[in-house]
Amino acid sequence: MSLFQRKNSKLIEIQEEPFKLERDLQRLTEENLETIFGLEFVKTEFPVEGLEIDTLAYDKEKNAFVIIEYKRDGSFSIVDQGLSYLSRMFKYKAEFILGYNEEKKANLKREDIDWSQSRVLFLARSFTTHQQNAINFRNLPIELWEVTQYNNNSVLYNRVQSEGAAESIEVFDQNPNVKKVSREVKEYIEEDVVPKNSKAEKLYQLLKKKVLVIEPNFTPHVTKFYIGFRIPGNWRIVFAVWSSREKLRVDFTRSKPQDFKDPEKKVYYRKDSFKQYNQHLSRMDVESEKDVEYAVYLIGQLYDRFKKM
Repeated sequence: MSLFQRKNSKLIEIQEEPFKLERDLQRLTEENLETIFGLEFVKTEFPVEGLEIDTLAYDKEKNAFVIIEYKRDGSFSIVDQGLSYLSRMFKYKAEFILGYNEEKKANLKREDIDWSQSRVLFLARSFTTHQQNAINFRNLPIELWEVTQYNNNSVLYNRVQSEGAAESIEVFDQNPNVKKVSREVKEYIEEDVVPKNSKAEKLYQLLKKKVLVIEPNFTPHVTKFYIGFRIPGNWRIVFAVWSSREKLRVDFTRSKPQDFKDPEKKVYYRKDSFKQYNQHLSRMDVESEKDVEYAVYLIGQLYDRFKKM
C-alpha cells in the first residue's frame, strides 16, 4: 500500500524515514507519552537491581506502572523479556514506588497501586510474525507497537492486535517468571464489571448497541472497576460505565451538568471529581430502557463536543 500527500491536483508519495537511532524514538516517545498513550512520564533509563528499563511510565487511569522498551531488530523473545521485566517489578515494588515519588515529588503508597494492571510495551519499526503470534495469549500483559516515521514529519504509532486469545499465559509452565506474573496480573473483560445474567447486563448491551450507531468506532476499554469507551487512535475516554446488578451509572468525562441539554434533569455532578481525577465528571443513573435512550441522547451531545476539543 502506498501513502500519498496531496498538493493541489498532484499526489506525492510519502516515503518512510527510519529513525537513525533507537534513542531518537525513545526521546520522541517520552516527550509525548500523554499524547500517544495517555501515560505520565516517570523516568528514563530507570535502574532496578541490575536491570535498566528504557522508560518507566505511570497510568493514572489504571493506577499502574507501565514499562516501555525500544527495539531495533526482531532477535528478541517477546514473552521471555516481557515477563522478566514484570517479574522484576513485582519483586522490587518498593523501588518503583520510591522512584515515582522522587521523580514526581509525590507520596504514592503501595496500596494506591493496582499491580494487576501493570504492563510492558515494546516499540519497534516492525515485529516478526513469530513475535506477533507470541502475544496471542490471555492475561499476557504485553503490547507491541510498530512505529513508523515518514519524510513529511508524520509518525504513526500502530498497535499490533492479537487474535482472539484462548490459551492463558500459564501454558508457559517452563518459564520461571510465569507463576509470579500470573499471580499478579489480570486481563479484565466486560463481564468482570457488568455482572452476567443480570438486569444491568441487559441495559449495558442495549446501551453499547445504541452508542455504536453514534460512533461505530467506539471501543470498550475495560478496567478493574469500569468500562471506558474510547475512539481508536485517541487515548481519552469519552464516557465510562459503572455497574451493579440492577443498574448502570454512566460518567460523562470533562463535563459539568450545565454542559448538557438535559430537560429531565437527570445529570448530576460527581463531587470532588476534579480533585480526584483532574477533570470534571458528571453522571447519570440508568435503571430502565427509557434511561438508556436518554443516556444515548446525552452521549451524543458529549461526543459532538469531544470532536471539537
